[in-house]
Amino acid sequence: MRSLLPFHDGDLDDEALTAAYAYPRPGRIPVWWLRANMVSTVDGAVAGADGRSRSVSSQADRRVLRVLRGLADVVLVGAETARTEGLGPVRVRSALLPGREGRGQPPAPVLAVVSRSLDLDLSSRLFVDAVARTVVVTSAAGPAARRARLAQVADLIVAGSDEVDLPAALDALAARGLTRVLCEGGPTLLAAIVAAGLLDELCLTLTPSLVGGGTGRILSGAALATPYDLRLAAVLEEDGTLLTRWQRR
Repeated sequence: MRSLLPFHDGDLDDEALTAAYAYPRPGRIPVWWLRANMVSTVDGAVAGADGRSRSVSSQADRRVLRVLRGLADVVLVGAETARTEGLGPVRVRSALLPGREGRGQPPAPVLAVVSRSLDLDLSSRLFVDAVARTVVVTSAAGPAARRARLAQVADLIVAGSDEVDLPAALDALAARGLTRVLCEGGPTLLAAIVAAGLLDELCLTLTPSLVGGGTGRILSGAALATPYDLRLAAVLEEDGTLLTRWQRR
């Protein structure tokens, strides 16, 4: 893997990738830093025929994903994405563990699932195999009986009366020391984050393929009232896959 912007002459190992994707230093994070990571084909598809993002991913994309997870305090996902992708516990490669220890982080990031309906399978790997106790983010409108059952296997954050109040949820995560946030979608959650003005950084992988069909984009839902302006911070390349990094202006 090579860096095109900023230019770096030579192959990037995991140490160099970790440095390239480092979060701002703790003193420079106002409350939390929200980074999103998404993958898309050249024609804009975020999933293949099976409806999963992995089918449009690449080896380079998965390598950077492992590094991003190794840097994060918490991985934030929407419930539908967790179900579709068959998401399980977030684990970190052994080579990245010394870095986490040096930053004062536990061996694995916490997984936080956003769900208003709380329609979650309590016997799934999300909860049964969790390395760190899974956090479920919901609103007060979430069914009380489901909240009670979930509280037995997960930590609950209730933010907002009807819809999930994302700023309040992020503040609650930060209060737990989870300030380095990695959002892995899906497009509905990411659209809500952008609409609320909460996105600090977008890591977008473009894989060299065309799949056609009616797959949605990385944001799903109504058009934004005003564009969300970003600046290009970095571009990496491996075997035709472009790994771009954008930051809010």
